[in-house]
Amino acid sequence: MPGTGAVTRSTLRQQIADALRDEVLAGRLRPGRAFTVKEIAEQYGVSATPVREALVDLSAQGILEADQHRGFRVPEYSVTDYRNMIEARSLVTDGMFQALSAGHPAFRTPPADSRTTAALTTVRRRGEEASRAAAAGDLTVLIGYDLRFWRELSSLFGNPYLGDFLHRLRVQSWVCAVQHLLRLPDLRGRLWAGHTDLVDALARREADTARSIVAESNAHSLELLEHLTNG
Repeated sequence: MPGTGAVTRSTLRQQIADALRDEVLAGRLRPGRAFTVKEIAEQYGVSATPVREALVDLSAQGILEADQHRGFRVPEYSVTDYRNMIEARSLVTDGMFQALSAGHPAFRTPPADSRTTAALTTVRRRGEEASRAAAAGDLTVLIGYDLRFWRELSSLFGNPYLGDFLHRLRVQSWVCAVQHLLRLPDLRGRLWAGHTDLVDALARREADTARSIVAESNAHSLELLEHLTNG
């Protein structure tokens, strides 16, 4: 069938990118770990082309770094990097909440748009799962639900560019945070778990409260990473 090869290569490219991203987010690929296209191709039993494309994609997202003439490596992020990522994220979310204050169509009341209400219910379920994972100290599960939470929440604003940009920032900041959080032997009760509070504030159309909750989350995570770095 015409096009089958291209579709297969594209699918492999995404599968490899997803698998490597998960390895980095889980901390199984540690900071500074370097590898070549050939090494990854042999590991997955595929040709070099989709592997190279996947690695380039991950490099563009800040999950990997291209190491000229040597392949790719897992970046080593500092707390300063994390602080800058948080600042960038805050500029995006503050803009989202400002749009809410200005009467963004998805949040106009009364009456509440039924699709928005249903979407917030779904997002809240993601938040509940994220909160449970945070309380249990299950970092891998928390990251998965946190990324889905913010992806679905940002989609309510109807701007896919905004959603993609915020998702990329959150993935990159998790890559950075994981490198430091894995120093803790027990993460139970140490991770921020206020996702449902944020959804409830948005459901009430309380943009200032939502902004405060996100600021609290950012301050909490930054303080924890600074504590770990300073010993």
